[in-house]
Amino acid sequence: MVIKLVLLIVFFAVMIMVGVYARKHATSVDGYVLGGRSVGPWLTAFAYGTSYFSAVVFVGYAGQFGWKYGLASTWIGIGNAIIGSLMAWVILGRRTKVMTQHLNSKTMPDFFGSRYESKPLKIAASAIVFIFLVPYTASVYNGLSRLFGMAFNIPYTYCVVGMAAFTAVYVILGGYMATAINDFIQGIIMLGGIIAVIGAVLTGQGGFLNAVKEMAQIPSDVPLTIGQPGAFTSFFGPDPLNLLGVVILTSLGTWGLPQMVGKFYAIKDEKAINTGTVISTLFAVVISGGCYFLGGFGRLFDDPSLHDTAGNMVFDGIIPHMLSTLPDILIGIVVVLVLSASMSTLASLVLTSSSTLTLDFLKDNVLKDMSEKKQVRVMQALVVFFILLSVLIALDPPTFIAQLMGISWGALAGAFLAPFLYGLYWKGVTKAAVWASFASGIGITVSNMFLHYIASPINAGAIAMVAGLIIVPAVSLVTPKLERGKMDALFNCYEEKVTITKKRSLEVQ
Repeated sequence: MVIKLVLLIVFFAVMIMVGVYARKHATSVDGYVLGGRSVGPWLTAFAYGTSYFSAVVFVGYAGQFGWKYGLASTWIGIGNAIIGSLMAWVILGRRTKVMTQHLNSKTMPDFFGSRYESKPLKIAASAIVFIFLVPYTASVYNGLSRLFGMAFNIPYTYCVVGMAAFTAVYVILGGYMATAINDFIQGIIMLGGIIAVIGAVLTGQGGFLNAVKEMAQIPSDVPLTIGQPGAFTSFFGPDPLNLLGVVILTSLGTWGLPQMVGKFYAIKDEKAINTGTVISTLFAVVISGGCYFLGGFGRLFDDPSLHDTAGNMVFDGIIPHMLSTLPDILIGIVVVLVLSASMSTLASLVLTSSSTLTLDFLKDNVLKDMSEKKQVRVMQALVVFFILLSVLIALDPPTFIAQLMGISWGALAGAFLAPFLYGLYWKGVTKAAVWASFASGIGITVSNMFLHYIASPINAGAIAMVAGLIIVPAVSLVTPKLERGKMDALFNCYEEKVTITKKRSLEVQ
């Protein structure tokens, strides 16, 4: 217990020190929200990765999908690395940096408003961010309850309140820069922790080969492959189609999430793009691949305590149960690992929510003539508000909110991915097409929550994203275009001469 407490105290002390150090970067709106658009490759890459993977992935998704798909769930981690990290950086990174800086947009709703010359689009996008990010913020706490109960016997309430308080302090003090530096520190902890945990768990099962051999003997209980031994160690697992849906949602989804895309706004230069792409991809391979690989062995740890009174598996309990037999030092590392993943994601979410509500809704609509200093103060106050709201939801989550947590990614990415991606590359995207994408993304995921015409909420989110990619060009072809001259002038930002065109280099001479 002493070892675990010391690790926690050191962890929290470092977080606060970073917040104090980063205060000098948080005096302006650009500094508070984007770190002055001068964040280097390592900080940007780790900020991207740690915002991507939280306790939801480590405890919830790894346990649930590892149980359902066996070792094939590792494909989810590979998809996260290749599609969610590598391709996102290559396809979105440079163009996002150049166009958002040219438009002077600081948030995703701000981008929609400026790119498509529509204030209503900006306000609608900010409302979508608020509605769907707050429940997702609350869901970040869920993976911690069982781990803290297992490691410390600390009530869940104290854990949630303590984590929220420390996150609030360093985000309010240092804004994006404090979040990025802490993300880097937390990312190092996550890398070391996941490697140590995988090694320890497999050793407890007689090593990797023996664990795979035991998994191969477990017959499948999935309808498509029921009774088939070896399904949980096969290449694509017992249910490849639903596995593909998970890969699409958790990988392609990052392209439309405001807290993820916002990392590209803050990139410093060309070197940060190139180096960050490599670091971010490798980070995802280790963290996401490691989490799902570990979860793939979950069936070896089946226990009556993991089932509810109706006999159904409680997926959130699988990973904590796997770890409960580890030595104290490793349990302490795991707790700090999950804390790191959760606090980094939480910080990114509340900073995104507060900046969006301030800059895209309150400024010029509710509060007129806001100075730089006042905008920063309002964002800091809203950080407190969003954290308190997420704590209240996390402590007593109603069924509706619990459902909403599961569709947050699908709704946000379904609404935003297509108009954001096409908007960076194609002059022909229309306002009507953006509205259509918002309507289809939210409409598919929310209506399915009540009508259940798509069996899996995960697949509903994936379908919403793919639908947006089809709807935006289709609607754009038959609706009035934005003024050609203005679009030509806007896209000239990519051709501004430095050493070569800006779409190839961000270096400023």
